[in-house]
Amino acid sequence: MDSIKACTTLSNGVTMPWLGLGVYKVQNGEEVINAVRTALEIGYRHIDTAAFYENEEGVGQAVRESGIPREQLFITTKVWNSDQGYETTLKAFETSLKKLGLEYVDLYLVHWPVKGKYKETYKALEKIYKDGRARAIGVSNFHIHHLEDLLAECEIKPMVNQVEYHPRLTQKELHAFCKQHGIQLEAWSPLMRGALLEEPTLIDIGRKYGKTPAQVILRWDLQNEVVTIPKSITPERIKENADIFDFELTAEEMERIDSLNLNKRSGADPDNFNF
Repeated sequence: MDSIKACTTLSNGVTMPWLGLGVYKVQNGEEVINAVRTALEIGYRHIDTAAFYENEEGVGQAVRESGIPREQLFITTKVWNSDQGYETTLKAFETSLKKLGLEYVDLYLVHWPVKGKYKETYKALEKIYKDGRARAIGVSNFHIHHLEDLLAECEIKPMVNQVEYHPRLTQKELHAFCKQHGIQLEAWSPLMRGALLEEPTLIDIGRKYGKTPAQVILRWDLQNEVVTIPKSITPERIKENADIFDFELTAEEMERIDSLNLNKRSGADPDNFNF
């Protein structure tokens, strides 16, 4: 993990960059195009969007205009809850591809575990994967019991589980379960929507390395072997978030950050959401 190009290898052999740009709540059009363009110029090769974000068109435009060979990029999108189900997921995927203007995605995820639907939704992902339209498939916001439920029936194991993950929500049991089953954990909201940037422990650790609390958290993600996708539209911040490959936290510092855990979420609980 010594550069922005560093990758993890998923269970099917596909490589996925440890660091990506998230674009949740980034407006379609110039805002998202500029954010993705900036990230790609800095050296990011991993962009994470979703149908629900309503900015797949802008992401696709920035990707196509970048001039970077498609095979060097890792693009993720997700099926939204209202489209879950077998046939509806297949249609939603086609819509996402069309909006992105791409022939395939690198990772397609079930966005939330919609009760009574996520298993047939995942069956559609298996078909998409077998057809070569997604290089990897997985889930998002799945607890251990959701994963157990899926693993009992699925044909192809999910390769990724993207969940809320930060020093206030360390998800250790879930992380251990995913490791045991060869599922790569990925962090959304790694900076807890900015709520951790005044945390004294992180400020203190950062001072030693000349790094910001955000950089300390993102480095903690990487050293925990968790893929991370911080969101920003500010060029300086996008650059700062990528400047995490020239220092290493000690075991003691990692433990200090772990000790900030309160099992506290900034988003919905996957067992209790109504959208």
